[in-house]
Amino acid sequence: MKIAIFGAGAVGGYLAVKLHHAGADVSLIARGLHLSAIRDNGLTLKSEGQTVNVRLHATDKAQEAGLQDYVIVTLKANALPAAAPEIAKLMGPQTTLVTSSNGVPYWYFYGLDSPWRDHVVESVDPAGRLWHLLPPRQVVGCIVFHAAEVIAPGVVEHTYSNRFSLGEPNGSKNARSEALSQILSKAGLEAPVCGNIRDELWLKLWGNLAFNSMSALTGLTVDRLTSRPDLRATARAMMEEAAIVAEALGVRLAMSIDERINLTGGVGAHKTSMLQDLERGRPMEIDALLGAVVELGRLTGKPMPQCEAMLALLRGRARQAGLYPD
Repeated sequence: MKIAIFGAGAVGGYLAVKLHHAGADVSLIARGLHLSAIRDNGLTLKSEGQTVNVRLHATDKAQEAGLQDYVIVTLKANALPAAAPEIAKLMGPQTTLVTSSNGVPYWYFYGLDSPWRDHVVESVDPAGRLWHLLPPRQVVGCIVFHAAEVIAPGVVEHTYSNRFSLGEPNGSKNARSEALSQILSKAGLEAPVCGNIRDELWLKLWGNLAFNSMSALTGLTVDRLTSRPDLRATARAMMEEAAIVAEALGVRLAMSIDERINLTGGVGAHKTSMLQDLERGRPMEIDALLGAVVELGRLTGKPMPQCEAMLALLRGRARQAGLYPD
């Protein structure tokens, strides 16, 4: 099985090592110092008290890797539009594209039994460019419940969880999802195939839309955001609005708001990915995590005043840092 990992950072690097040990023919599409280190010294993974190093084909030119059976994209959502033409070079008509970015994906409405079937979410896919370059019919969704970090070029440290939930956008059962689940399971990962991948997507997004946004504005870690009554109430208000939108789209949320908040708080003194990006001067996943949710609120006719206010403040903060277009 030929598998390309596009974006071999923390999540991608972890997957690459695991899939290599499971017998897959893995190629890495990376760049910069990380790519140079992987080429020179191999890719190192620190996980569960063990350190392993593997030698893999790594390149910054997708075409060199050739056509793949699976392309797993582990980029931040905001990086996907620029990378799409390169990703497409790895894909033939039978290639499966596995998207694992946070937030609302560009294929969200593909095959969905709703009044908005095949609707393009402009916040994450202006003019439907991704829809045409990376056809949703070839997509398997992947929701990552996992934490890892690139601690040095070519070195990934895995800290907790190994769940990668999979699902066809149209909810069907498909051999490609099952085959991917099997090799991920062989690699020692938890990789269930879900009948409704959007339920899993919203379970993660529900917390991220509130706590990523609030952490970027306040600089606080999630333990403080969830424990202070005033901040917890702000998160709750945003999540209440989002739950109404999710339910209007046919999503079933598997836990209560307080359970979801407590799940986030249980991570401890953790900086969200959005806060980390802001501190490092990198673009944030604002539109995938919050902008698209506000767009879905307008689409379904559900008011979202708390989320809209947070979105305006967050975009303003990002513009001040030179990380969001005017």
